[in-house]
Amino acid sequence: MTARVTDLHYVAHAVPDLVAERKFYGETWGLTEVAEEDGKVYFAAEGSEHPFVIRLRQDDEKKTDLIGFSAESKADVDAIYAQAIAAGMKSIREPGPAEGPQGGYAARFFDPEGRALEVICDVTKRASRTLAKGESIPIGISHVVFHSPDHKGLTKFYQDVLGFKVSDWLGEFMVFLRCNPAHHRLAIMPGKPALNHVAFDVSSIDEMMRGLGRLTREGVTLSWGPGRHTAGNNTFTYYLTPNGNAVEYTSDVEECDDEWVPNTYEMNAQISDQWGTGRIIPGNVPHQTAEADKGLWCVPA
Repeated sequence: MTARVTDLHYVAHAVPDLVAERKFYGETWGLTEVAEEDGKVYFAAEGSEHPFVIRLRQDDEKKTDLIGFSAESKADVDAIYAQAIAAGMKSIREPGPAEGPQGGYAARFFDPEGRALEVICDVTKRASRTLAKGESIPIGISHVVFHSPDHKGLTKFYQDVLGFKVSDWLGEFMVFLRCNPAHHRLAIMPGKPALNHVAFDVSSIDEMMRGLGRLTREGVTLSWGPGRHTAGNNTFTYYLTPNGNAVEYTSDVEECDDEWVPNTYEMNAQISDQWGTGRIIPGNVPHQTAEADKGLWCVPA
């Protein structure tokens, strides 16, 4: 049986303007800065037990350093690493003590397109809390979306090596993958290999809209939304960070049980925005990622 990851844990970014990105995530987006170590700044989400969900560091170029996934045990970390090596993946670090203030046990390897992945367990969990009405900040990290020149091949890798399951397809264009009951923790669509966006769960559509109001008052421009996707049925608003990383507030993500049968939705104008509201604001267009990530095949700093 394939060993499986259990959750999306974190995303690590390198950015040219660390000061601005740090201020955005900590003062505007609603994460909590929890540690700084070896030039890396760690942010947690108040509603999540993950010790951090975003890691930042300074670099001359914007790039994705690492995508982190949780595993249940050391045995699972070992098995997932072995599955990756057996599939021909390039190792970054064999299983052992994890880097960073959270502790734990981890292994790192590249995916077929050069994204650096970490699988980690036994971290020091953070005390989460129930968010109050009106806070309009993230409960936790929700999902990531990748571009891929071979999105079907990359889908097979995440199924075979990390144990993801397909939830739905949009035609043959975009696939949604889960590793726990949430409809998707990962989605993949065509394009040069890159990170499209990182999404964060908020507690309701009301909190998403309150977040939209709060971010607008703070001078953050809406990139796309508000709307509701079809696959996953989740609501959305998208923005760009000061360094150009696309981020999303989302709510109401559908949950899947063991009996879930994947759908293949017919592509049409409403498939990504069933309300038809996402582009009603002049100049309001979906985020785009045209270039390959500059962090591909780079051993994370």
